[in-house]
Amino acid sequence: MTRIFLSPPHIGARELELLTDAVRSNWIAPLGPHVDAFEREFASRIDVPHALAVSSGTAALHLALVVAGIGPGDRVAVSTLTFAATAFAVRYVGAIPVFIDADTSWTMDAELLEDELVRSVAAGRPIRAVISVDLYGQPCDYARIGSACRRHGAVLIQDAAEALGASYRGRPIGGQGDLAVFSFNGNKIITTSGGGMLVSSCREWIDHARKLSTQAREAAPHYEHREIGFNYRLSNLLAAVGRAQLEVLEARVAARRAINARYREHLAHVPGVTLLDPSPHGEWNAWLTCLTIDATRFGADREKLRLALESENIEARPVWKPMHLQPVFADCEVRAGRVSQELFEHGLCLPSGSSLEPPDQDRVIDVIRSLGRTVRP
Repeated sequence: MTRIFLSPPHIGARELELLTDAVRSNWIAPLGPHVDAFEREFASRIDVPHALAVSSGTAALHLALVVAGIGPGDRVAVSTLTFAATAFAVRYVGAIPVFIDADTSWTMDAELLEDELVRSVAAGRPIRAVISVDLYGQPCDYARIGSACRRHGAVLIQDAAEALGASYRGRPIGGQGDLAVFSFNGNKIITTSGGGMLVSSCREWIDHARKLSTQAREAAPHYEHREIGFNYRLSNLLAAVGRAQLEVLEARVAARRAINARYREHLAHVPGVTLLDPSPHGEWNAWLTCLTIDATRFGADREKLRLALESENIEARPVWKPMHLQPVFADCEVRAGRVSQELFEHGLCLPSGSSLEPPDQDRVIDVIRSLGRTVRP
């Protein structure tokens, strides 16, 4: 049986066409006309005026913290239910992560965040920045989170790495924070193989990040440096791929939403299986279809199901292990944490790539139904 991957790249002829153009132009190093065009087109697509294409979403997170003035000893509130890069970037600048639990949408609990912001100010140790995470394409509660950040003087950095194509109250994801970050890793909605984007309404921040991303070179005929820089720019070749991918963003999102709807239809009567519901705060992109398993009702636990899928050459993955449970962050503060811990213990991500065909999706569904106690309607 062929391998069914969790979220593989979905590439067409247009990518090859633009990539060939980049090669023929001899713009194969970082920077070039496709990078410039990708930034313009991306900014227009998400309705945020300024964008910077970089080598990864992690690089974009790092730059966001640097240009926002976050540094050694600063405390940063971070969603605990996320990929490690979100928290790693905080450590890169010498800041201190304070982890915030999830709510029923699996995103940052706005009430817990507000409590932490109030408590930290009263203790004389204010939160300088907040990194929210639009987890699995789910928009956070930005009305409450944004308001709380403004009241307490915290910069809001939106980790939208998994959420391109989603929206919040009718506006594309990416404009809800002071800065926002996207990833174009191979498993994302669109890909540049590896790459990312930093966006903001603040031109000064993006201009500064642009300078830092090219080794902080000053405007001089020789190499002059007055601050520490990074080698973070996206190559013209990868930007060409990204432009082609951006052209089909709506189709890729529609395909993943259709896959999610089909899982819901066929797993609706399997006891103990609960799929992550779309966020009440906006329209998600259904990047990954996720579920939780009640072992008592289903008849097997999450790990047994994952192994059953693996035995059929199907990739499935536990949901993100919360950062406060990671050994590298064992010394960090956390507000609550039980919700995200239970989601990790019982949650599973199913194959959700936009190229997943119904027969392969049926293979996934059949394994789940055969292992569980299916009840006919």
